[in-house]
Order: sequence, then C-alpha cells, then structure tokens
Amino acid sequence: MSTPVWITATPPATHGELHIGHLAGPYVAADVLTRYLRADGEDVRFTTGTADHASSVEVRALRHHRKPEEVAEGYRAAITADWLRSGVEFDHIVRPRRDKGYGRWVQDLFAKLYAQGVIAPRTRLLPYCEPCDRWLYGAHATGTCPHCGAASDGGMCHECARPNDGGDLISARCALCGTPAVARRCRRPYVPLEPFRDTLADYWAQAGLPPRLAALCESLVEDGLPDIAVGHPGEWGLEVPIEAFAGQRIDGCFEAAAMHLFGHDVNGPLPRRAIHFCGFGHAFCHAVLLPVLLLAQDIKLPQDFNVNESYVVEEGVQEGNVWALDLLTEYGSDTLRRHVLQARPLGRRTVFQRERLAAARRELDENWNSWLSRLFSAVREECGGLAPQALPGGTGLQILERRLHRGVDDLREAYGPDAFDPRRAVAVLDEMVRLVADFGHVNAHERCRPSAYCRHLPALAAQLAVASALSAWARPVMPEGADRLAAALRVEPGRPVDWQALTGPLPGTRLAPPSGPVFGF
Repeated sequence: MSTPVWITATPPATHGELHIGHLAGPYVAADVLTRYLRADGEDVRFTTGTADHASSVEVRALRHHRKPEEVAEGYRAAITADWLRSGVEFDHIVRPRRDKGYGRWVQDLFAKLYAQGVIAPRTRLLPYCEPCDRWLYGAHATGTCPHCGAASDGGMCHECARPNDGGDLISARCALCGTPAVARRCRRPYVPLEPFRDTLADYWAQAGLPPRLAALCESLVEDGLPDIAVGHPGEWGLEVPIEAFAGQRIDGCFEAAAMHLFGHDVNGPLPRRAIHFCGFGHAFCHAVLLPVLLLAQDIKLPQDFNVNESYVVEEGVQEGNVWALDLLTEYGSDTLRRHVLQARPLGRRTVFQRERLAAARRELDENWNSWLSRLFSAVREECGGLAPQALPGGTGLQILERRLHRGVDDLREAYGPDAFDPRRAVAVLDEMVRLVADFGHVNAHERCRPSAYCRHLPALAAQLAVASALSAWARPVMPEGADRLAAALRVEPGRPVDWQALTGPLPGTRLAPPSGPVFGF
C-alpha cells in the first residue's frame, strides 16, 4: 500500500442487483470524496470488491436451482455495470473468482494466522437442518438476534451489527425449507478477539469512531470480546487450508475484511490515511475484523470510518421501482447521485420516496439547466456563440463574488474528509446556482438601455466564469453533467474545488453547448 490516501467501500454480495439503498450508502459518497481529493492533487486509491462467496449467493442459487458461480458471475457483472453508469469509478475491484492468485492469497493469509495462533479451533453449537441435511450458517439460518431481538441471519445481525455464533440465534430456522433447526456440536476455526482487547481499544480511541459505531465497539469490550467463527462446513466458497478442518469453507466476513488487503504490499509504505465507507450493518467487518487482521501482522494503519444507516423503501413501493439500473435509465446519474446524497442516511434511517427523486430532477431542470440555457442562448444571440470580448462585470458582481467565495469555503469543508457532508455540498451548490441565476436576471435588463451599448456583455462574461467554476465545483457530486458543461465551455474538466476555478473561457472561444440539458436528462 504505497498511496497516501486509501478509500474503500463495502464489497456487496452478488446475490442480487444494486438498488437505490446501496447507492445511498457507501458507494456514491465514497466516490464523491475520491473525486474531490484527486482533483485537489491527492494521490488516492479507491477500492472495493464483490463478495461472491457470501452465503446469500449460495442460498439464492439453491432457491432457484442454479449453480452459485452462475449467480455470482451474473450479479457481479450487473453490479459493476451499475457502478459505472452511476459514475462510481473504482481504481480496483477485487473479483474473487477471476483475479489471478486471489484464492491462494486468502488461503495463505488464513494459514499464516492459524500458525500464529490468531485463528484457533473451537467446538460450539451450530444450527442444522435435518430435512435438508445441511449445516445452517450465515444466510442459511434465520431467527432472532440474541443481542437486540431483531430478525437476523446467522453470523451477523444487520440491525445492531453484532455477531452471533449461529448456535445462539434464537428460534433458528432453515432459510430454505423453514424447518426449525436443531443444534449440533461443530468444531470450526475461530478468531478469539479477547487477546486484542487493549490494542483494539487503543485503535478505536485513535480512529475517532462515529457515535453509534463507538457505542458498538465499547459494548463489545464491556461484554467481553467474542470469538468469531471464520469457517464453516459447506460446499461454497474458498476451502479452509487447514487439514483439521477439511471440508470447511472460509467465512464470508473474514474474506470481506481480507479482500481489502489483496493486491497491497502490507510490508511496503503504508498510506497516510485509510477511509472506509460502509453501512452500519457491515461495520463489524471494517471496524473489528479488518483491524485485527492488520494488528496481527504488526500493522497500525490510521483509519477513518464513514458509516451510514439503512435507506429503506417505503411501504407500497414496488421492488422493481428501486433497482439502480431502472432509476439510472429513467433519471440519469446526475439526478440520482444528488438525490441519494441529499437523502443519505446518517445517524438514522431514511425512507426512499419517489417524489423526492422527482424533486431532484425538477431542481436541476428549473434552476441549473434553465439558467445555463438562458446563458448559452444569450451568448449565441449577442455574441454569435463566442465568449464575449469583455471582462467579467455587472451590477452586484462584487456581492456575488463574496458569496461565492464563502460558498467555496463551505464546499471544501463539506467535501473534505474531516467534515465530510455531501448533503451540505449539494445545498451549497444549489445556492450558488440561484445566486448567479438572479445575477443574470438582474443584468439582462442592461440590453434595454439605449445609452449602454454592449453594457450587458460583462455580465455574460461573469456568468460564464461561474459556469466554468461550477464544472469543477459540482464534479464530485455530478460528474456527468459537470464534464458536459466543461466541454461546452471548452475548459479543462476535473479542476480543483477552489477559487481559481472561477475563470471563464477566453474571449472569442466558440462555445459548444449540448443540444439537451447539461445536468440530468
């Protein structure tokens, strides 16, 4: 790991397509931070993977009488295509079943940790379905979380983010046939966390965890750090490379944590900073298991966490109306990205409401695109489509510049990793557009003054400068429209979010406005 900033997002399980809740969670937000830092001159590596060996993949395959590898491969392709269409651009996506050397690398890490005693054998109760003749682990088991009382799968509760050992899942049933499970003794490999109590506590104290994640970690310490099963008897996934556990597979949570390290040289220079984006339900793998894997190798990596809650679908909304592909096709990436950033569930769950997505489109059409349309039309009518031969000016320009200057400071804070708040960034951008649109309306009347020939041209030049700046300032949120705007103005895309971006096209430059809307469609 030789890059100064390393950003990761939770590897999604390939048992289904992405829906709007996934985009509202880690992926778009992590992409926003990556784009901002990269434009600001930072060297950034943005990575994820796909959890092809998750137990939910096998369960879906069994339900639909398909092979797990077919399910994983099909949904992996769909997920990566949705990322691309939504403008989420990873530097590397780990493909467990395709990346050369991946399986052996994970198994070697597992064997190394077992030899060091970090992984140890334990015999515990595990649910078993007699009609299916199958051990119930992960998504194969359903029941009630022993910690919070919510409905939960085996292994991890996505409500309280605390692990269960399968055997302590209350009223465990088979997810396939619904038969109540029987508890049987099963010898499996575990990672005992208690030996890492002090090092984990120090790590969490230095990480500056979000409050809910801090509460989870402190409660784990207070209750006694558990032993975490990292293997189970099964047929899907990477084989446990220990002879004593022949026929067992490496657990998906262990693999999801280890996956982030694949392709990095853990013996090389560490990144200056690592920033993990995840939903709270997956926080255990990022905030507990991944640090243990690093600490076990004497690696202390400074890490930050951006944790979101669930973005749930309101009752009455048909499931087919929330898939990322369908919404991207209907609304485009600009509209969908700004919507999920505005609705990003921080500290509490938020509910998807389609009218709010439609409102995001109206904001772009009625304010952003209408102002740009008027501006391009005025340049075409008054200057033959060329940037005017005038310096920026106009009534109220100094006031506009002062407000934009404050807005840039707000944007940099909202985009930055220390106070990351993309919802605030969207609000600041909207305010900037309203300010410059009002400036344009006021100064448009200069054309009606008989004594002021060409007096309106400096106001057009000022608006073109703001439009140029917005192609940089808005790019972390809406890269598709921002790049379209940069191309229309003949300015360089991907410039830093700073005051220097407020430079319009050179006088006489022929503009190339798009035939349709600049942002969204």
